[in-house]
Amino acid sequence: MLKIGIIGAGRIGKVHLESISYHVKNATVVAVADPFMNDETRAFIEGFGVAKITTDYHELLNDPEIDAVLVCSSTDTHAAISIEAVNAGKHVFCEKPVDHSTEKIRAVADALAAHPTIKFQVGFNRRFDHNFAAVRRAYDEGKIGDAHILKITSRDPAPPNPTYIKVSGGIFLDMTIHDFDMATFLTNSDVEEVYVESAVLVDPAIGEQGDVDTAIISMKMANGALAVIDNSRRAAYGYDQRAELFGSKGMVATSNDTVSSAVISDENGVTGEKPLYFFLERYMESFSEEMRQFVDACENDKPTPVGIHAGLQSVKIGLAAKKSVAEHRPVKLSEID
Repeated sequence: MLKIGIIGAGRIGKVHLESISYHVKNATVVAVADPFMNDETRAFIEGFGVAKITTDYHELLNDPEIDAVLVCSSTDTHAAISIEAVNAGKHVFCEKPVDHSTEKIRAVADALAAHPTIKFQVGFNRRFDHNFAAVRRAYDEGKIGDAHILKITSRDPAPPNPTYIKVSGGIFLDMTIHDFDMATFLTNSDVEEVYVESAVLVDPAIGEQGDVDTAIISMKMANGALAVIDNSRRAAYGYDQRAELFGSKGMVATSNDTVSSAVISDENGVTGEKPLYFFLERYMESFSEEMRQFVDACENDKPTPVGIHAGLQSVKIGLAAKKSVAEHRPVKLSEID
């Protein structure tokens, strides 16, 4: 039984606590740390039978009973806490992004290289979604041949508070970063070059923060495929999450998940359900599956499915996208190095 400590009890920390408690065998959460612990959060955690609740995450790192930690704190702390945890001999699951700085991500990689028995996984949960996993499986099985064109549509149901932009790193590092990871995952290839066309069409306040809310990103993949991502911070009909991979032998595509597949046909037209509203509804099972695979890697000494390379690549692509917007030109990832 893998004994886990969670560092950070915000929204994603609570998601993992619930997911592990209900859906992950061979693992149990024994401790949670958060410097901003309040009575409401404490009561939520106690409801899952967690015995140790603290405001100091060092208590988790120094606890010999804990085998692994989940780093679910604010992004600016991910790298530093991950390095501390690795040096303390704990397996680490780190929420994305590992950091906004490639230098700090490489410092995590260096710590891992010095501790080769430690498992490290980045929280790109969409790789474990049933739809997107099916796309990759079709590609791996050779059903569509060589990858030629990848199209990803990712649109949120509502924009974030503009003040969030100040700490999030902007659309490419808080939203599109998932799509960058999906591009590398679905084509099984790194990205070589990025070009972005962008605009502020949803909320002028986002533009006032120096960010954009609508973007089309074109990418050249290292394996020769071309990829296109279209993003919007607001889709009036809900959370739009689709992908299509076209290849030399055929195509595989996914549709949005809905509450049901029922379609009503009457004199007014033909209508169906809207997509599931947001990421907790849409991707809850993927959070459980990524954790099951992390636990399996830790207990059975297997490679984790999403390692530090993926964490570095996604941030490099995001930084290249920001540079493309700023300089109005294609940007090679080698420039980010």
